[in-house]
Amino acid sequence: MDQRLRIQEDRWMTAAEVAWGDAALDPAVVELRAEIARLRRAMGGRAVIDQALGMMMALVPCPRGEAGTLLTDVARHCGLSRREVAAALVATSEGSPFPEHLEQALRGALRRLHAADRT
Repeated sequence: MDQRLRIQEDRWMTAAEVAWGDAALDPAVVELRAEIARLRRAMGGRAVIDQALGMMMALVPCPRGEAGTLLTDVARHCGLSRREVAAALVATSEGSPFPEHLEQALRGALRRLHAADRT
């Protein structure tokens, strides 16, 4: 997130708290803020997942649905989130090595996918 945007958001939040006073302590406001934070995290993770899906589609090659299945399969076998696996895959485009355990899990996921295609 752009630092200027974050500063502006902080100013708005501070201004809202000053304007509303004790309303900031309302449980509904606390719940809404938590929901906003969850949605921001989800949207931030979505971009890297979309990039990883595009890479999978180009490298395998496969349609988007199968790329998503591969990403989920690797994440499940490694005990990671889809976002963590996606971030590792996207990092390879910047020169970072793909971790060995993720590579092994991806090979297994590809074997399972191709075996399912043959049946």
